[in-house]
Amino acid sequence: MTKIIALDHIQLSMPEGNEDEARRYFGTLLELPEIEKPPNLAKRGGLWFALPDGRELHLGPEEPFSPNKKAHPAFTVDDLDGLASELSDAGYPVEWDEELAPLRRFYSEDAFGNRVEYRAAEKNGA
Repeated sequence: MTKIIALDHIQLSMPEGNEDEARRYFGTLLELPEIEKPPNLAKRGGLWFALPDGRELHLGPEEPFSPNKKAHPAFTVDDLDGLASELSDAGYPVEWDEELAPLRRFYSEDAFGNRVEYRAAEKNGA
């Protein structure tokens, strides 16, 4: 029987032609390095970013576009409070969730309204 051994990448939708906004949010604000898409896929639009663990975040245009409000990626971050402040200062919502306490986490939205979860890196969430 074949078993899943790892997660390779995450795909999020974005409105067509909004690559610069994706670069500002994921590249500048979240400091993810952009990686080149294969030429045969680059012509479709969208862009890819490298995640620190070797996996990738792919953003692909979808028309009509409708942001994900429930399904979401969850990212572990090293400075949860700092990121919450940066996102809030940049105009993105920050909704703290204590349902899994002591794990510290909050939900926000990317540049296109897709739901994103951010979690503390510490084991106990403190």
